[in-house]
Amino acid sequence: MAALPVSAVVLGGLPGLLDTAAAAAPPRGSATRYTIVPFLNSTDGTVNVYQSDDATDFRLLRASAYTPPANRIRDASIIKHTDGYYYITYTTHTWQDTSTTIGFARSSDRLNWTFLYDYTVPIANLSRAWAPEFFVDSNGSVNILVSCSTANDQWIFTPYLLRATNSALTAWSSPVALSGIGANHIDTFVVKIGSTYHAFTKNETSKYIEYATATALAGPYTIRRTGNWAGWGSTREGAALIQLDNGAWRIFFDGYGDSSYYYSDSYDTFATWSAPKKLPGISGTARHFTVIKETVSGGVTLPTGVTRSFRSANLTTRHWQDQSALLNLPVVSGSSSAAERQASTFTIVAGLADGNGYSFRNAAGNYLRHWDFRARFDANDGSSTFARDATFVARTGTASGSVRLESYNYPGYYLRHYNYQLRVDPSDGTDLFRQDSSFVAVNPL
Repeated sequence: MAALPVSAVVLGGLPGLLDTAAAAAPPRGSATRYTIVPFLNSTDGTVNVYQSDDATDFRLLRASAYTPPANRIRDASIIKHTDGYYYITYTTHTWQDTSTTIGFARSSDRLNWTFLYDYTVPIANLSRAWAPEFFVDSNGSVNILVSCSTANDQWIFTPYLLRATNSALTAWSSPVALSGIGANHIDTFVVKIGSTYHAFTKNETSKYIEYATATALAGPYTIRRTGNWAGWGSTREGAALIQLDNGAWRIFFDGYGDSSYYYSDSYDTFATWSAPKKLPGISGTARHFTVIKETVSGGVTLPTGVTRSFRSANLTTRHWQDQSALLNLPVVSGSSSAAERQASTFTIVAGLADGNGYSFRNAAGNYLRHWDFRARFDANDGSSTFARDATFVARTGTASGSVRLESYNYPGYYLRHYNYQLRVDPSDGTDLFRQDSSFVAVNPL
């Protein structure tokens, strides 16, 4: 059993604490897939590939998936190009070395990578070219933002823009400094919303991630927020953003000052941000990455309008059971009493708050919902809070055919067993938690 996490958060009926946005479910028959290709805190000679279906719980797909034939690999940025291949561009040297090149590799499956070439950034007197970041504009153009310094002051970085001039991504325009951000900024990452470009860039003097906007990719940018404006703290770098299924924006950044990796969410287009949290499982292991989001076919689909029992994937004799409104995990089998088997049989219905999610109803017509970390059955009071508390998003489980059920209104929290009882707890990124939160829908007992 996984250890009980320490938390003061009470789930259910407490709007405004964590209940700020829903973990919107992808359409039936599809799944959301997030991929990262970070280098490791222990080595910058290789990268791992990780995958997640919720942008929080990243699972290792392949260790040491790509090792360049020479030099190092740091700060890898990933895209999927129109030719169907995945591409990464990366820093080719350690921070101690001069580095006038950025590297390129590609893959058809995200697991097996082929080195393409090292590209010398054509800037006079160049000392270092660091942290190249892909940016695909709304017109389809492929761009790279790269932080460069020159020999006259090798630690003062300026963001430059390169634009691909062929579809093979082997030829690039002359570098142009981003206007308005200015020198002594590094790790500039841009997203576009409507006609506005939003840049997140680290100020190397203050060590804070700043925020700027522009109406053109090359600028001029206006820096809108400085200092600890978002509450992320100092000694933060390597910002990367992705939009989640629920419309929220998530930023990931490297907390190099404390050897941790963090994420934070904004539900109001960057005006305010949630308190930063360490990325479970890989914080302290993964370093400086970007995220690619894809919608892929498949995913986990449960039948609706049918009755099922739910068996623990790793405690295979134990099933969900409604006991005095609380949900426990006793041993239940075909030889159990009729009452026990009935208490372990539930009807799967479309999610009360999101039709692409799921809700679960017992024989008395009450619904599974979370309350004070515990899973329990209550009558539907018709409120939006109840509907959200009683809706779960299906994610891929650890065992074949199993499902993990993420809380709809508390993203990153999963239904799991602890001490033979069903709870809703935040994922800690461990294999044990994934096993404890995986269940198999079986024919009614």
